[in-house]
Amino acid sequence: MDPINANDLKIHGVSAITKALADASEAMICVRGKNRFVAMDIEHYRYLRECELTAALAASQADIAAGHFIQESVGAHMRRLTRLPRNSR
Repeated sequence: MDPINANDLKIHGVSAITKALADASEAMICVRGKNRFVAMDIEHYRYLRECELTAALAASQADIAAGHFIQESVGAHMRRLTRLPRNSR
């Protein structure tokens, strides 16, 4: 997959993305010689998002199965959060 140069994107617009996506499910957009962005068809994005959510659900279910959770009231949860250092929230 050849990346789309930012200048080509400026000149050709969406047609540059459409052309790149004809051969691949994702198209890299290169800015100043570095890959910076990815363009993809919305259906491919939705598929990847669903995979991400499925993985997050599986991780949460594994945490619950392993007993890695805290059951508490909203008030107790808020008090516990205020005691945490700012960078760990």
